[in-house]
Amino acid sequence: MQFKIKINIIAIGGILLSMVTIAQRVDVIETGQKTSIRGLSVVDNRIIWVSGSNGMVGKSIDSGHTWKWVTVKGFEKTDFRDIEAFDETSAVIMGVASPAYILRTADGGNTWKVVYENKLTEMFLDAMEFWNENSGIVVGDPINNKIFIARTFDGGIHWRQIPTENNPVADSGEAMFASSGTNIRKLNKQEAIFVTGGLKSHLFLRNNKINLPILQGTQSTGANSIAVKNTNVMIVVGGDFNTKDSTTNNCVITKDGGKTWITPSILPHGYRSCVEYLGKKNWITCGLNGIDYSIDEGQTWQWISKESFHVCKKAKKGNTVFFAGIGGKIGRFQQ
Repeated sequence: MQFKIKINIIAIGGILLSMVTIAQRVDVIETGQKTSIRGLSVVDNRIIWVSGSNGMVGKSIDSGHTWKWVTVKGFEKTDFRDIEAFDETSAVIMGVASPAYILRTADGGNTWKVVYENKLTEMFLDAMEFWNENSGIVVGDPINNKIFIARTFDGGIHWRQIPTENNPVADSGEAMFASSGTNIRKLNKQEAIFVTGGLKSHLFLRNNKINLPILQGTQSTGANSIAVKNTNVMIVVGGDFNTKDSTTNNCVITKDGGKTWITPSILPHGYRSCVEYLGKKNWITCGLNGIDYSIDEGQTWQWISKESFHVCKKAKKGNTVFFAGIGGKIGRFQQ
């Protein structure tokens, strides 16, 4: 009798788990714009900003029901691969290269002011991160094997490059992917961490350069994104963007601040460009062939959608989750 009761409990638990995961879905709420979106900033449950190729920026102030799109004048060919929004009027966008620019708006996106410019031919910005409305950081690909870093302390109005001698050293063939603006994240109120890819893939944490057991070895492989639950628990995703369906070493988890890493028992179902922590033990990750969702701290992942997205973000002040990708496509996570 005891044996039968145990079996029934296991069966019921499996049914409940299936019901929980099946309930998750992503609805496409906007599409058709001539831009590939990699920049996404969700201020709260109402305010969402996106940025992408062809100099385009989009904004919604009604939870994604309607959108206002603008092409930044004079930057019609710029790829704005990251954005940080502070409210419905103020935001900062990052143009990756040729040359590299950072622009800021204070009037809801109607006009934009150049706040940083770098015309070096080797210059390529990858991602921004802000601790709060004043303090932020931007990272770029290595120049002479030194990873580029600049800081702002006034909400992106002014930027100051970190002296080269203080910049982290990259290995030969190591760089970063400007795939979702999430290869750098705040670790606590003062520190940030970031991940790299290419021939080598590392986690840069304080003065430590930690080897990542993620797919690497070619220019299209490596870590693309990191999400942080706390100073101990983090998840890194990536893979090879040239083989979107491959699950080889595309996700690793640490529960001790990067000292050791484990591989999920069920991996995300392809290359993944972004991962986001949602709360409790819940995480979500997206890529070229769809979206995976985990409710057990990343140990197992369920393929909940085959819609392609580059980036996903949870509201900084709220619980809504949005996605963005090619063709101006924007999605909303339904829980």
